[in-house]
Amino acid sequence: MTALLAVSGLVAGYGKKTVVRGVDLAVQANEIVVVLGHNGAGKTTLLRTVFGLIRPQSGRVVFDGRDITGRSPSANIADGLALVPQGHGIFRTLTVRQNLELGGFVVTDRRVMAERMAQAFALFPILQERQQQIGGTLSGGQQQMLAIGMALMSGPRLLILDEPSIGLAPLLVERVMSSVREINRTLGTTILLVEQNLKHGLAIAARAVVLNRGSKLYDGDPAELADERKLLEMF
Repeated sequence: MTALLAVSGLVAGYGKKTVVRGVDLAVQANEIVVVLGHNGAGKTTLLRTVFGLIRPQSGRVVFDGRDITGRSPSANIADGLALVPQGHGIFRTLTVRQNLELGGFVVTDRRVMAERMAQAFALFPILQERQQQIGGTLSGGQQQMLAIGMALMSGPRLLILDEPSIGLAPLLVERVMSSVREINRTLGTTILLVEQNLKHGLAIAARAVVLNRGSKLYDGDPAELADERKLLEMF
């Protein structure tokens, strides 16, 4: 089976500093893959390189059979990738509805725009209730929902999420993670997820990847990582 996303021998970093070291990663269509690791393990750098925000030092990124290594984020969005970065990534001075409309900037068909707006509201009813509210006045959990909703407006086949639970209260973490699973189930969207909350990340994933100091230590069944002693050895 050909993977929707295939990363091979990826080396990436910032200037002379190498952060990701020869990582191979394959994500199948409709799969949820969670990437785990301590702070500084290279998780965010991996996501940013896949999305095109960082040009790799070497290696390849292939999406749907096409080499997209180093391609611009705007081209990747148009081709079906979307990234929700850490820290929500919304336009804080614009309304909820305006944020969602900007998330669909690649959509030219008004009917499609309306359908995707309806999907976002169905997933996150609070956004419909507060669609005229300024984004920066929403709670942290609501801002995260809005950021995910914005990403969905472009109709991605691959949704990349960088620690969506960060800074959220436990009940909101459960709500956001449940929504991620629902996006995968109802929309058929493939999910690549970095998550510090091990319990919730492992609970929704079909496969888990562990990075340590930029290298991949594990790639397999999340259930194998339920043993905290095994996790501690990797971290």
